[in-house]
Amino acid sequence: MQIGELAKLANTSAKTIRFYEDSGLLPPPARTASGYRDYGPEIVDRLRFIHRGQSAGLTLRKVRQILAIHDRGEVPCGHVRQVLTTRLDQVRAQVAELVALESHLQTLLEYASQAAPTEHDHSTVCWILESDLDADAIMEQSHSSGEPISTSGV
Repeated sequence: MQIGELAKLANTSAKTIRFYEDSGLLPPPARTASGYRDYGPEIVDRLRFIHRGQSAGLTLRKVRQILAIHDRGEVPCGHVRQVLTTRLDQVRAQVAELVALESHLQTLLEYASQAAPTEHDHSTVCWILESDLDADAIMEQSHSSGEPISTSGV
């Protein structure tokens, strides 16, 4: 089958297929007498595997490693399990970083809503981000004021 038909079957673009070929994810296809790429039906499944790997958060490099194991005639499921475990650990670390960032942003917004200066110091860009207070100090200051912490109207 030609590249356009393959692209439709695999729900991707011809440009992506050529990129995957150049990246070593797809083997070089046979060529017709007129020089067109000629793909076998097994390439549809390979493209779907690549897309599933990407949707699981794997890099194309990792997908290529898995495919290389498969292409050697080995079953890569043990390797896939290890790669997915590593990826899950990375995602969990990213989630923890995002939770910490969310908390920091919330703290800055609470500080901003309670401590607006009466006039702008023109030597700074914005007092909210240029404050010397760290997140813990801001929270401590907010709680010690005795006022409820609120971000309504922010």
